Order: sequence, then structure tokens, then C-alpha cells
Amino acid sequence: MDFEPWWLIFVPVLFALGWLAARFDFRQMLRETRTLPDSYFKGLNFLLNEEPDRAIDAFVEVAKLDPETTELHFALGSLFRRRGEMERAIRVHQSLLSRSDLPEAEREHAQHELAHDFLKAGMLDRAESAFEQLKDTRYALPALRSLIRIYESEHDWPRAIEAVKTLQGLVDEPVPQIVHYYCEQAQTALTANPFDAEAAHAALDAADHAAKLLKQPDTSGKPARVRSAMLRARLAQLEGDAKRERLYLESILADAPEFAGQVAEQLLANYRQAGQAAEGLELLRGQYDRYPSLDLFNVVFRELRVQQGATPAWAFARAALRHHPSLLGLDRLLEAELSSADAQQPGDEQGPVPGADLSLLRSLIHKHTQRLDRYACRNCGFQARRYYWQCPGCNGWETYAPRRLEELE
Repeated sequence: MDFEPWWLIFVPVLFALGWLAARFDFRQMLRETRTLPDSYFKGLNFLLNEEPDRAIDAFVEVAKLDPETTELHFALGSLFRRRGEMERAIRVHQSLLSRSDLPEAEREHAQHELAHDFLKAGMLDRAESAFEQLKDTRYALPALRSLIRIYESEHDWPRAIEAVKTLQGLVDEPVPQIVHYYCEQAQTALTANPFDAEAAHAALDAADHAAKLLKQPDTSGKPARVRSAMLRARLAQLEGDAKRERLYLESILADAPEFAGQVAEQLLANYRQAGQAAEGLELLRGQYDRYPSLDLFNVVFRELRVQQGATPAWAFARAALRHHPSLLGLDRLLEAELSSADAQQPGDEQGPVPGADLSLLRSLIHKHTQRLDRYACRNCGFQARRYYWQCPGCNGWETYAPRRLEELE
């Protein structure tokens, strides 16, 4: 198509229209800017200069001058909560809820934020009440998850179980900790005085049923199954059924050998009670040969020392430490030898190293092994001398490996 000269007429027209549009937008922007308080710009300036405290004060002033700025109120409340100023965060969100003209969506948002304020402030009763009010809103799912956390912290296992069932009715997602909730109920029944066998059986049956419904892979959920078997073994022990107790404990050795160290003492006591201490020791020694661990090493070494004397025990320890070098293992056998040496009478059989030398050796290595003699959470790194099903630091379930730090490193 050929160029026509008269098309040039449109050039100044288009330029004029663009100039007018830009001028209109600029005037509109200036008009809107003039409606903003000076404190707003001061707050922005403080933020840019990395002065968050002064920025917050400036934004608080804006909120006072223009109470309609709900988004600014939400931002301030979130800032206060992150900084740990819970009283100010609660006051901001309560002031929003007190407004009669607040739209329903923003009212639910304010209620959700206020519930989190109460939760972080440790006001669990008020947090629970606030989350309960959100059950029929768009915040129902996060509210239910928060309620589950509250019930966990209060050890209110029946309500935690009901909350999980409600959650599963809303979303199709596994909640593996429900098995541990039933195990906690069984633990409570077993530690009661007198113990409640009926309640313990019911809770453990429910735990096993919940574990089957999770439809997890064989490698997943193993700690919960181990815990259920351990509790069943304890229940059988309290009921005087040593045969059933042994079956549950030996099933753990077969199905979850990494947990052998957690049940070795109870299993050995079961064999000892039946007059079969040598058979029990042989079983655990074979288990150690196949699946070595520090906790199991300690049990086997001590029992060898009792049943067969110092020389066979030290022979086992030397062979074990040669194949699996461990300062913590050496520290433990030295501790056992020292306690045995203190109990010996003159003329008793002595170990291969005199007592004074043992004491010197242990004092040299003990301070270096204290850091290694712990279990560690995979999520938060919280370390503890005992094994936990739920981490005391991050409250995560099944986050502890049944091995000491030295073995993990």
C-alpha cells in the first residue's frame, strides 16, 4: 500500500491526545498524593533508611489520622507480632474487629490475625476460642491446623483426634501424628495407678487402625508402628503375659532393627525372668553383629560383663570398636569397667587395664564425648539425651533418628 501525504495530519493529533492523557494522569496522581498524610511519606523514608522503629511510629500515626486504612492496620499488626510486641498487635486487630462497617471478608481476616496473636502470646484459651469462631469461614483449614497444635501443647489428645478427623473430612491428606495421639492415650492408661488395661487396649487398637488408613509406604510411619509395639509389650508385661511381651519386642528387632537399642534392656529382662539370660544375650549379640548401634553395644557389653566376666566382655568390645570405631562406645565401656572395678572385692578377677589407668583414660575422653551422646532432631537440630517421639523444640513428630549424634556424623 502506498504512503499518502495526508496521513501526516494524524501525527499532531495523536501527540496532543497523548499529552492530554499524561497530563490528566499526572494531575490525578498529584490529587491522590495530596490526600496522603505526611506521616505516610515519613514512614516510607524511614523504611528506605532502614529505621524500622521510627517507620512503625510513623505508620501508627497514619492509622490514627485515617482509620479507614485497613490494609495498613493489617500490616502494622503483622509487624508487631513478628517483633514480639504482642500487646500492640492484639490492640490493632481488636480495633479492626470493633468497627461496625468492616466488610465480612476483612472481619474474618482480622479474627484470624487476632487468633495468631493470642497463640504467639501463649494465651491458649483465647487463641482456641478465636480459632473456633473461624470454623465456618474461608480460614477453616488453617484454623483447624492451629487448633490441633493447641490441643497437642495441652496434651488434650481426644480433642486433637477429633480435630484431625474434622480436618480429614475437609481435605484428603494424611495426618500421621494421629497414630501418636492414640499412643499417648495408651501411655497415659499404662502409667495410671492402677493401670487401665481396657483403655490401653482400646487406644492401641485405634492406633493400629489409624496406621492402616494412612496407606503409607512400608518405610514411612515406621516409628509409630514401633511405638505401638513397644506399648503393647509394656501392656503385656503389666498383665503378666511374658510370652506375648517377648513376641512384640522381637517383632521390633525383625521389622525395625534400628530401634533395637530402645528395647534391648526390656527384652533382656524378659529372657532373664524366664531363666534364659544366656539365650537373650546371644540374641542381642547376633542382632548387634547384623545391625550395630551404640545403644545396643552398651547393653551387650554390660551383660557380657555380668554373665561371662571381664575378659570376654573386653574381647567383644575390642572387636566391635575395631570394626566400628567410636569414642562414645569406648567411653561407655570404660564407665562400665570403672563401676565394676569399684564393686570388686580383693582377689576378684580384674580387667585387662588397672582401675587407675581406666579412670585416667575415661577422664581424657569423656568431655569430648558428651556432645556426641545425644539424639538430634532432623528439623530443628534440638539435641536430647533421651529419645523423643515428638521433638520438644519444634514439636515435630518422628523427627529423631534412633541413633546417637556420633553415629549420624
